[in-house]
Amino acid sequence: MSPGERPDAPARFYLETLGCPKNAVDSDKVVGTLLDDGLRPAESAAVADLVVVNTCAFVEEARQESIDVTLALDEVRKPGSRLVVTGCLAERAGDELADALPEVDAVVGFAGEGSLAPVEFVSRPRGVRDLLELPRPAHPAPWAYLKVAEGCDRQCAFCAIPSFRGTQRSRAPEAIEAEARSLVESGVREIVLVAQDIAWYGRDVGEPNSLEPLLRRLDRLRAHGLERLRLLYLYPSEVRDPLVSTMLELDTTVPYFDLSLQHASAPLLRRMKRWGSGDRFLELVEGIRTDEPDASFRSSFIVGHPGETETDHDTLLAFLSEARLDWAGFFPYSEEEGTASADQGGVVEESLVHRRLRELTGLQDPLTAAAREALVGREVRVLVDRVGNDHSGGAAVARTHREAPEIDGVITLHDAALSAGDLADVRVTGAVGSDLEAEALVAAGAGVA
Repeated sequence: MSPGERPDAPARFYLETLGCPKNAVDSDKVVGTLLDDGLRPAESAAVADLVVVNTCAFVEEARQESIDVTLALDEVRKPGSRLVVTGCLAERAGDELADALPEVDAVVGFAGEGSLAPVEFVSRPRGVRDLLELPRPAHPAPWAYLKVAEGCDRQCAFCAIPSFRGTQRSRAPEAIEAEARSLVESGVREIVLVAQDIAWYGRDVGEPNSLEPLLRRLDRLRAHGLERLRLLYLYPSEVRDPLVSTMLELDTTVPYFDLSLQHASAPLLRRMKRWGSGDRFLELVEGIRTDEPDASFRSSFIVGHPGETETDHDTLLAFLSEARLDWAGFFPYSEEEGTASADQGGVVEESLVHRRLRELTGLQDPLTAAAREALVGREVRVLVDRVGNDHSGGAAVARTHREAPEIDGVITLHDAALSAGDLADVRVTGAVGSDLEAEALVAAGAGVA
């Protein structure tokens, strides 16, 4: 017990989140359950009664990070506290993880995330709760992730997600709207919709093409203060009308296309059990740019998948050069136990993978920089995420529709009388790598509390 703490004070919790935005949503809801159970947040693991690690298991590097962070938190937690591991690694490894980490007091899979607190910490237990449908506490930032579905129906050769997240489970549009309304009423101006395969939303319940009417439903929240809807993780075969035309038509949905491409070589994509080719992807990108020249594009690519040849690699280089994506991430192939790729053979040497990674980033970085430089001198509208921190000093940090939160670059505004949640018209004055600098013109909206 900390000095000055009352014996009857509520138990306190500390939660560490690893991995993707979908995990961040889960963590928000875990926080909601712990608050509902009567616990209170702690400023650090060192003073918490309950320490929770929401882990990632997507690739080996993420799994190792999850283990390292767990061990580091064990080193600093106070005597008598409980250390609980949950999330993807807990679901995937289960008993094996518990045996490997005796420091951990409990390993809790997805089914138990609605009731993470040990019984002795809970002042008002609520019973079994479905994490996907639980309410969330008020969001501290003017943007928030919102998960519209869980799981994935696809069987990409390299991906183990369906083995531990299960097949897709779409949420009812009424439940999504209710959560979105709650976020907006708490001050959120931008909602980022996420799922493992967001454009597949509704198919698992026999209602394909449900994303377009969902966007229209959520667009009505503009009357309550919603300014932006953003979509993450679009499987390329589903990026077509009516979805594209709806995204470009609605006032709230931003023209930001996060395309899950993975590669550009058709033969290698077939080995990955994926749809598409560089030519098809180029046709998709250029078609959208014709209708909306200010559209922004992001994708990620796997480097060194079994069987990747120099010809495949050259095809990807050529595609990137022609596509001129605003943002691109490159990740070395990670062998996942139980996946089709793990049994394919044709392993690419590690040194060759790293050489290809260098070539790809060496090509893409100047393309991203050029896209950012092209904005210098333009007037753009931004949403202010925050004002003042260790990195920005007293400056405002903001984003246009081109930048997804926590993923892409940001825009810094100095000497601007702005608050988090403000919309402002600004003039871009400079580019520094992937980030921009700008000067405010006229604030376009009031800040959030």
